[in-house]
Amino acid sequence: QVHPVESGGGLVQAGGSLRLSCAASGRTFSSYAMGWFRQAPGKEREFVATISWSGGSTYYADSVKGRFTISRAKNMVYLQMNSLKPEDTAVYYCAAAPLGGATYEIRDYDYWGQGTQVTVSS
Repeated sequence: QVHPVESGGGLVQAGGSLRLSCAASGRTFSSYAMGWFRQAPGKEREFVATISWSGGSTYYADSVKGRFTISRAKNMVYLQMNSLKPEDTAVYYCAAAPLGGATYEIRDYDYWGQGTQVTVSS
């Protein structure tokens, strides 16, 4: 099993940056693909970014491409968010997918963190 725990959320002005961190415990962490998702009030949870078990493949939602960067090292996964917009405001979740390949499908993720709030003011 993998147990993701997110940190790094907060309040930032539009145009600013934040880096989210996800600490994932578990002996098999290195074999999991990892992803970031977000959920805004009244909306469904949506895909943001994913990285394969090796770090060799990454995919992004069109809405964040060119602004966000996902990376991983040891037992950590990061989401660097630049040029933030008010529409990026949401609770951000880190999740682990056992198949190992980068995937944007929520159903592929078995383990989820509790989420961290990101608020972007205009």
